Parts: sequence; structure tokens; C-alpha cells
Amino acid sequence: MRRIVLLSLALACSLPAFSRPAPWYEWISRLDGKVVCAQTSPGYGWRQGRGPFPDARCIDPKAEQR
Repeated sequence: MRRIVLLSLALACSLPAFSRPAPWYEWISRLDGKVVCAQTSPGYGWRQGRGPFPDARCIDPKAEQR
């Protein structure tokens, strides 16, 4: 029984190792058109622009290689 509990605990602790970070998106203000890069909406009055991007720079990695 103890072996099963320890195995279950080890399995549960290893699950975050398989997770990926959340993607980044450009968010555009409906008020003044300002653009920010964030993983979630900055709040009311913002609409999602381009994305997803792999990091907080919101630059397509393929475009950087050109």
C-alpha cells in the first residue's frame, strides 16, 4: 500500500514537467490603439491582435531569421 501511495505521489509531482508555458498575444486598446504583449487580456476595452507568440517580445521567430 505504501508503495502505491509513493508511486502516485511521484506521478502527481512529475505532471508539471510536461506542461508548456502559455502563449503570448498582442492586445490592442479599443480606446487609443495602443498595442501591448501579454498572455491574458489587460482588461475591458482590449481586443486580441496577432498571436500566439512564444515569448513576451511578440515577434514571430520565423520573421527574425530573414
